[in-house]
Amino acid sequence: MSDTILIAGAGPVGLTLALSLHGQGKKVRVFEQVSEVRPLGVGINLLPHSVRVLHQMGLESALDEVAIRTSALHYYNKYGQQIWTEPRGLAAGYQYPQYSIHRGEFQQLLLREVTARIGPETVVGNHALTGWRDTSRGIEATFYDRESSREVKVAGASLIAADGINSTARAILYPNEGAPIYGGRLLWRAVSRSEPFLDGHTMFMAGYQDCKFVAYPIKQHADGTLLVNWIAELSVPGYQPDVQDWNKRVKIDAFSDSFNSWKFNWIDIPQLIAGCDQVFEFPLSDRDPKPQWTFGNMTLIGDAAHPMYPIGSNGASQGILDAEKLCHELCQSQPTHHALLNYEAERRPATAKIVLLNRQNGPEQVMQIAEERAPGGFQNINEIIPRHELEEIALRYKQTAGFTIEAVNKELRDPSAGS
Repeated sequence: MSDTILIAGAGPVGLTLALSLHGQGKKVRVFEQVSEVRPLGVGINLLPHSVRVLHQMGLESALDEVAIRTSALHYYNKYGQQIWTEPRGLAAGYQYPQYSIHRGEFQQLLLREVTARIGPETVVGNHALTGWRDTSRGIEATFYDRESSREVKVAGASLIAADGINSTARAILYPNEGAPIYGGRLLWRAVSRSEPFLDGHTMFMAGYQDCKFVAYPIKQHADGTLLVNWIAELSVPGYQPDVQDWNKRVKIDAFSDSFNSWKFNWIDIPQLIAGCDQVFEFPLSDRDPKPQWTFGNMTLIGDAAHPMYPIGSNGASQGILDAEKLCHELCQSQPTHHALLNYEAERRPATAKIVLLNRQNGPEQVMQIAEERAPGGFQNINEIIPRHELEEIALRYKQTAGFTIEAVNKELRDPSAGS
């Protein structure tokens, strides 16, 4: 197995990388610490620059079966007054759509593709990464087999750690880093069945930094109703978060009072909150960018490399772009270590900028500006925030995150432009 690329983590990024490498003729094996990959989490967005990668892998039809093509993004204040709106995906002129999708559905879609294209033995469960060492032929990774309660050593060409924000690999590389950095806010995430709002394909954000509500449809049912992903967010200073875990359930009365009056003429937010079956609490967290991801024949990818605030709908997309670049480099005629360094040289500085910009609320800062300048609401937003200022904020984030229309559509004309 020494020519096999070993991937630690069967999340969306690890599975995307496996499919990408297999498509280029590389041998891959994915090791996952849980026994069975289950559809956990709630909604995520896939932006056009990452959708380009997925469509080029032949996943367009599969995505359309389980996701919503997002048409627009609206920002509102806490009174439901519109601050800024912009078309998204195909409606904006991109040659690829933006998708809103349940994270678990996306992961299961990728898992099915890995099983069908590469084989059911590709993903190995119950194997938790515990260490690795470089060898003369590549790398030897050590996993703890939870089923047999023993350590297993696996030889490969390289090890790619796609094991998330609480990455074991990152903790080994940076043992003094500690827990993720709490950003002073808590997020409560859930899904609810709802009648369509706006055009039925729109994502909206309302409020401001200390009190915010986000919602977008992730599936349309046969009866026309929508499955809507929503996030309620409040500033909670002094909170001591546990290890980040999508499975921490809470009752809606932990946060719902803050949104009781948010009944707008186009959506009833208290009703949307009340319509969920379960709510998951999640601390807003990230980690400081690190000066190095690659050590010998191993490297970090996705949230293991650059965990960021879920602002700008960009976290999953950046991991997919990591996978594309890493696959490209590993398929060139060069030593593995050089390939990993070339991948890091492009992706580490690019993602570090996004991590830091998201700490400043990214494109969502328009809501905070509106709250500061017009806390009681407004009649004309352009008298509060000139249109050119709104446009500059939106464009600046797209430029930093690499998904201006020009940049994404250029990739279609010249797929090697981003490599």
